[in-house]
Amino acid sequence: MAQTGARAAARPVTSRAFSARQGAATAIAARASLVIALLQVGSWLVAAPEAAAQRRRGENVSLTADQMQQLTIVKAQLHPFRIERTAVGQIGFNEDASTAVLTPVSGRAIGVMAKVGDTVKRGAPLLEIDSPEVVQPQSDLIAAATAMNKAHSQLNLAQLTEQRDRTLYEGSAGTLKAWQQSQAQLDEARNNMRAAETAVAAARNRLQILGLTDDDIAALQERGAIRRSIPIHAPIDGVIIARKIGPGQYVRSDAGEPLYTIADVSTMWLKAFVPEVDIPSIRVGQQVEVKVTAMPDRVFTAHITYIGAAFEAATRRMVVRSEVANPGGALKAEMFAIFKIATGESVPKPAVPMDAVIREGDLAAVFVQRAPRQFERRTVQIGLEQDGRVQILDGIEADEPVVARGAIFLENEWRQ
Repeated sequence: MAQTGARAAARPVTSRAFSARQGAATAIAARASLVIALLQVGSWLVAAPEAAAQRRRGENVSLTADQMQQLTIVKAQLHPFRIERTAVGQIGFNEDASTAVLTPVSGRAIGVMAKVGDTVKRGAPLLEIDSPEVVQPQSDLIAAATAMNKAHSQLNLAQLTEQRDRTLYEGSAGTLKAWQQSQAQLDEARNNMRAAETAVAAARNRLQILGLTDDDIAALQERGAIRRSIPIHAPIDGVIIARKIGPGQYVRSDAGEPLYTIADVSTMWLKAFVPEVDIPSIRVGQQVEVKVTAMPDRVFTAHITYIGAAFEAATRRMVVRSEVANPGGALKAEMFAIFKIATGESVPKPAVPMDAVIREGDLAAVFVQRAPRQFERRTVQIGLEQDGRVQILDGIEADEPVVARGAIFLENEWRQ
């Protein structure tokens, strides 16, 4: 009886445990089924757009006659694309056509006629300096001119004397000794004349170095009127780009700072900073194209005149200098510029207008006309962009008709 009761008591416990285990297994199976279903749905959501896009890429786009009016069809044409290098730089004054104006004497500026920005011609007066140093050279010229006049008179007298003595000797009315003496006096007069002329030329040269013009020197030599001040003239044609002198200021001839700086702006320099990897392709004499930020639609041409000897340690770039023609003075110093140079042979490749290329990330496509109103979207590999054209490396051939204006419209139609 006791064993029978124990088995009866144990039987219900075993049935409950079995039911619990069965319920847990059912729950686990349900969750697993849900996870599998979600994964399948996710895979379908990812694959569906790709499949749809794949189906679209294989389809042509058809347009109506009215829609065709929105398109411009052009043929892909072979175009020689140049391998180019670019660099940034700055416009500067042509230092080979610029000069500093110094004073040859010490003194006080009593007149300043030119200011920064003025365009001056060679020989135009810039300022006038009152200096005692200009008195002695003028006095030397007057003394040399007086001595030359005296030597000239003595030469004339010696010539007349020599001619008279020679005539008398030839007519047996004079002695040989008298004629020889007059010949010696004539030679001495000629030597004195040459020395006097040399002294006058030297005095004139000193005054020219001081800044006096030929007219000023001629007037001084004729009238003998000594002036205390001298003008400083422009040595070249150009524009005054700097001035370091004011009225009443005292200046010294041994000062290192120039009074004026004049630059000929008919040509300018472009100093471009070229990366190290591009330097082997750069040579003196190569033609370059220059654009400045202030005039983005204008292209200037130049030629490389100098390649630096060392790289900048921080940027690993080298200065390459070009000389740029500057008609009308449009280019100004310190303008930011872009330097572009062809470094390789031109390679003819099919080219299309830039509007014809549809870009999508790293991919590019164009629409090729297959029939009067049928267009095929074709993936292409693009290369260089020059002169408003895009180089097509692969995907289309020359003379194939492609859509230029309206390519975006076709792209929208293709995606619908």
